[in-house]
Amino acid sequence: MTRRRTLIAAAAGLAAAAAVTATALWAPWTADSAGATRVDATGDIAVHDPALVAGTQDHDWYVYSTGDVRRGLGAPQIRRSSDGVEWEYVGTAWDADTRPEWVYEAIPGVENFWAPELIEHDGTWYLYYSASTFGSNRSLIGLMTSPTLDPDDPAYGWTDQGEVWRSEPGVTHYNAIDAGVVEDADGAPWMAFGSFWGGIHLLQLEWPSGKPVAEAEPVMIASRGTQTNAIEAPYLVHRDGYYYLFVSRDSCCQGVDSTYSVAVGRATDVTGPYLDRWGNDMRHDGGDELLATRGAMIGPGGQSFSDGYLAAHVYDADLGGAPRLELRELAWTEDGWPIARTAEELAD
Repeated sequence: MTRRRTLIAAAAGLAAAAAVTATALWAPWTADSAGATRVDATGDIAVHDPALVAGTQDHDWYVYSTGDVRRGLGAPQIRRSSDGVEWEYVGTAWDADTRPEWVYEAIPGVENFWAPELIEHDGTWYLYYSASTFGSNRSLIGLMTSPTLDPDDPAYGWTDQGEVWRSEPGVTHYNAIDAGVVEDADGAPWMAFGSFWGGIHLLQLEWPSGKPVAEAEPVMIASRGTQTNAIEAPYLVHRDGYYYLFVSRDSCCQGVDSTYSVAVGRATDVTGPYLDRWGNDMRHDGGDELLATRGAMIGPGGQSFSDGYLAAHVYDADLGGAPRLELRELAWTEDGWPIARTAEELAD
């Protein structure tokens, strides 16, 4: 299907960013930095934790998101767009006949499935999902595969591939949710995951299974270093010789009272260390603030990235704090740092 890219042009001009000290955690974007382009997404955009696949000449745009027990038994929800602007709900990843029954035994009390991740390898799409309950690290990341994302294709259908990784109270000091998968320069896959507890961890996977290599052990790559350790939703991007680690910090899921924000650091090796522009290590609360509350856009987070576009959910004060999709084409500084704020936002 032909892809139509009807995007809002970035506002022109940019005021100089406010000066900050070398201990600040967000980057001093300069006056010659271009702003991001915000896509004015419309239609059915009531999503949480969006996993974005940007459209191409060969396929539409897709967003998979956290499920709702009232739709498809809580399976990840699917939305589609021909142009990235107008979105429609097209169903869930599974139903009563195809759901992974084993998860309900592994995670007692699970109702809906969180924070999906999508990655394609060698003609197969890999769908990672999280199963947990609020306030517990009895959690797991599961996997399904499909030859296509197009629900209208006769070949479409998600096949259960079982468990990828799990965490257990009193056994592991991390929380196995919020998978984000990237291939390194050699084509090997790595999965970042984590939420609160011991922070963000990294685990080496292998193709074609999409599961951990033999004897794999996760290593910590980001932490707030506090008792609550409010950091989660890692997403890894490989671009121009760097690996970028996007994370959500502070609290989600509280409507207009949410305090989520998106931060980023980068490394020359997928295993880190991930540093911000000041050299602060993300294992010790480093990270440049990329996107935060502004006006009616409350608590952006749960982000993903595809083909230059950052997707996140925000809590819209104009909608009573309901979550919705926020989609932006990132700009990049000359020295390779992402910019998610528009020119207007940077000028504030």
